[in-house]
Parts: sequence; structure tokens; C-alpha cells
Amino acid sequence: MIFPALYNGPLNYYARLVRQKELILEQFDSYSKQSFRNRCMIMGPNGVISLSIPVIRKRGEKTLLRDIRIDYDSNWNKIHWHSLVASYASSPFFEYLADELHPFYEKSFDFLIDLNQDLVEHTLGFLGLNIKVNCSDAFTPIKSGDDPRHFIHPKKDQTVADPGFLSKEYHQVFSDRLGFQSNLSILDLIFNEGPDALAYLQACLKT
Repeated sequence: MIFPALYNGPLNYYARLVRQKELILEQFDSYSKQSFRNRCMIMGPNGVISLSIPVIRKRGEKTLLRDIRIDYDSNWNKIHWHSLVASYASSPFFEYLADELHPFYEKSFDFLIDLNQDLVEHTLGFLGLNIKVNCSDAFTPIKSGDDPRHFIHPKKDQTVADPGFLSKEYHQVFSDRLGFQSNLSILDLIFNEGPDALAYLQACLKT
């Protein structure tokens, strides 16, 4: 199966990735705005925060994901890192993971696909998985509604679009005030659950 290349993707995305023996990320799809390809959702002290990476693309023209460049004029990487620190510094496992994750927000990646692929590989490694990650050689058409490139999207109600994903509660920072928020970025899970994150993901899909 071909998977979209997402930026710190949501839990229903990673629940599927951890079941793969080899992973192929789609890089020949047409880039669309307001997708998880350049944004992720985290839990902040005042509620859910959307972290979005600014990109460079020609207006009015379709651009393949592989050709999308990251725009560093706004220092988005520093903003995202500061948001992660503000949101998760008090979480149980942030201090153990911060030194590994911080370099991704210091290095300048030219292309969005390169950042996303590297983050996927790093995250799978933290989960204890040695899954080979490659990018597609050509576009594979989407033939059904259960293709993850189709239904994993921030604008879709995932309880409807992805009924196979069983959201389960775990401890979240600020949940005592704001309640539990489901299907956030994989970072929310690993900062809060650490080495138990893999078992959580493995239990989240209907068999």
C-alpha cells in the first residue's frame, strides 16, 4: 500500500504504518493546501494547536509533492519547536526525546518530502521498528475510499472517514482541564506514553 508523506502525522496514520514491513511514501501526488502533508495537530495549554509549515509553490498551477519547497522566511521551525516545548515540556517523556527531535527544527530542508520522510523514519525508529522507508517512483492512482491518501485529512471527520480506527484515551498534558483530544500528532502520543506508544498504536485498528 502507498501512504501519503505526512508531517508528524496523526495516530490513525501511524497505526497503519507500524503494521508495514516496508513503507512507500507517495511523492508524485499533486500537493493540496490544508492537508497533513505540511501540518500537524498538537495539544497546547489552551487547546488543540495546528502547526503549519509554509511552502513555496506556483499559484494556480498543480505542483507535485516532491517539488514543494519549504519557506524559511517566517522561521516556522523555531515557532514549531517553541510550541512543542510550551506544550510538552511537562510531559513524562519530552526530556528523553527532545535532543533527538530538536535537530529536525535546526536543519534547513529544501523539500517538504525530505523532512517528512526523515521524520517518519525517526519516529518508527523510536517506536522500536526497523521499517525500510522509500518514496514512490511514479503515481499510483487512488482506486478506493479506504486508501489512506484519501481519507486521512484534517478537514474530514475521522470518526466517519476512518471507522476502522479505534480511538482510545491515554494521559495527555492538560487533559485535566481540557479533556482528552483524540487522533492528534504522533508526537502527542510518544511524549505522553513513551515506550508504550507502539502497543497503543497496535491496538487501535480493527482487525
